[in-house]
Amino acid sequence: MKPIVLVANDRHHSYAIAICDMMAEASKIRGTGIAKRKPTYIQDKMSEGKAVIALHNDRVVGFCYIESWENKKYVANSGLIVHPDFRKSGLARTIKAATFQLSKKQFPNAKLFGITTSAAVMKINSDLGYKPVSFMDLTQDEHFWKGCKSCVNYDILQRTERKMCLCTAMLCELK
Repeated sequence: MKPIVLVANDRHHSYAIAICDMMAEASKIRGTGIAKRKPTYIQDKMSEGKAVIALHNDRVVGFCYIESWENKKYVANSGLIVHPDFRKSGLARTIKAATFQLSKKQFPNAKLFGITTSAAVMKINSDLGYKPVSFMDLTQDEHFWKGCKSCVNYDILQRTERKMCLCTAMLCELK
């Protein structure tokens, strides 16, 4: 049976710790940065209808959430994670596409962006219409950049005055 992919809500709060654990484990295994999030943050995204979750046999196997910046001018699909048992199955693409559609519905005039070190995510983003850009083309909202502080590569971002990092910046204009 394939995982079920749906917009998360309050009924999915019990999965927040498992989602945070999956993110931390993926970051450790890949040796790359993933901004750490607290379970309450994940739960807030679920309650706001700004998250997509993938479930299989009543366990979480994937997740992604939406965040907006600068009065909804910029929107990021963040925290894309897939359980190791479901990687290379197309689930990440399905979750990302569902989150992309949810973003277009909720923020039709926004610029959708992301930063990632994952080649697979870059390919998915490219297929959705994202283009690589300079970090200067992204939101300059300080709250967004504070989210990078928990990344192992934050010192690079800081040393370069947010001009570059190991992540690739990608932007898609929804208009």
